[in-house]
Amino acid sequence: MKIMKFGGTSVGSAERMGAVSQLIPAQEPVLVVLSAMSGTTNHLVQIGQQLAQANVAQALVLTDQLEQRYKQVVAELYKQDDSKEKGHQVLQTVFADIRACLHKPFSAAIEKIILAQGELLSTQLFQIFQEEKGVTSVLLPALEFMKITDEDEPDQAYIRENLQKQLAKYPDHHLFITQGYICRNHRNEIDNLKRGGSDYSASLMGAAVRAQEIQIWTDIDGMHNNDPRVVKNTYPIAELSFDEAAELAYFGAKILHPSSILPAQQHNIPVRLLNTMQPQAAGTIISSKRTGKEIKAVAAKDGIYAIKIKSSRMLLAYGFLRSVFEVFERFKTPIDMITTSEVAVSLTIDNATYLPEITEALQRFGTVEIDSELTIVCVVGDFMEDKPGAALKVVQSLSQIPLRMISYGGSKNNISLLVNTIHKEKALISINEGVFSERGKSHE
Repeated sequence: MKIMKFGGTSVGSAERMGAVSQLIPAQEPVLVVLSAMSGTTNHLVQIGQQLAQANVAQALVLTDQLEQRYKQVVAELYKQDDSKEKGHQVLQTVFADIRACLHKPFSAAIEKIILAQGELLSTQLFQIFQEEKGVTSVLLPALEFMKITDEDEPDQAYIRENLQKQLAKYPDHHLFITQGYICRNHRNEIDNLKRGGSDYSASLMGAAVRAQEIQIWTDIDGMHNNDPRVVKNTYPIAELSFDEAAELAYFGAKILHPSSILPAQQHNIPVRLLNTMQPQAAGTIISSKRTGKEIKAVAAKDGIYAIKIKSSRMLLAYGFLRSVFEVFERFKTPIDMITTSEVAVSLTIDNATYLPEITEALQRFGTVEIDSELTIVCVVGDFMEDKPGAALKVVQSLSQIPLRMISYGGSKNNISLLVNTIHKEKALISINEGVFSERGKSHE
């Protein structure tokens, strides 16, 4: 079985849904995972925000606006009257559920019910479209098999058991359609895998059924060697290892959800990144294969905070770093980069939710300095210790840019550099010119 996940822009209109339908193989077992139509989740977030402010009237206005958009989709998507009628019935049910939420006391649980409606809409409307074309399909409710634990981590054993049970009910069917992003939590309430979570859904489902391949379809022809919004003449990377792709996704490559690599990697399932707008493009294949090329790509992650703890007591003090790390563990805040000297340790985080509490806890170790408006530039490739010169090439390309921190050696796949965000674009362009210029010309 193949997993085919289509993002919001891929199903963003009646026309795009029609194009997606053409990409699905006829007789091959396929599980299609759909995001909400582009713009829908943002609209649902706005409805929740108005409801949180007790502005029910404005939440109702926004709900009416979204329903009108979907009525237009139904009008454009279907040709037959009975299909249009089924589509309107879906809208009636879903928007009645949203309006019912608006008249209940606002809570996180109510908000998550509202946010789930986008995927419920896209999958039901897409299945009716398949029926109109004469294609038999089964709509599998993700809420019947996708679940997270009390620590907000996927319950992979539950997902595997219950997805396989759902599929076993339809031994003679080839095409299955389900929702990305949404799930249930340990209290059996409707929940989600957070923004971008449809990629994660697809990878978890692929792992659960030991899929032949997981395909992630977006509006970009694979993962590029640099940010095409900033740098000219970027090109898609043909092959990446799981580790390389995970580094790029975590450090800012928007095409792929950072968590979506691990479930596929655990079961050695290739992940292919493809473009619905250019389906003939080769895209990027992510697998356990290592290509041996030194430098593959660069990504950048904004919103970084640097924390420096300076203390003369740190000199030769065993247990010091453990004590520092325990502070971040206590406040569930991951560390991205770390460098140490005899009298100081500097590290970075990208989540400032508990920064005041973390700062207060760290002050018992020494002087604490905080810097913000920083960016991590992550250069990914095969930086094996027996390949001299690769790191030097990266650093030399940034000779005109002040570097706040450098992290190298913790991974065979990554050199991370911390710069002020005002220097980010110049850094990406400089790396492109210093590292990728020759290869970029060969791809033009």
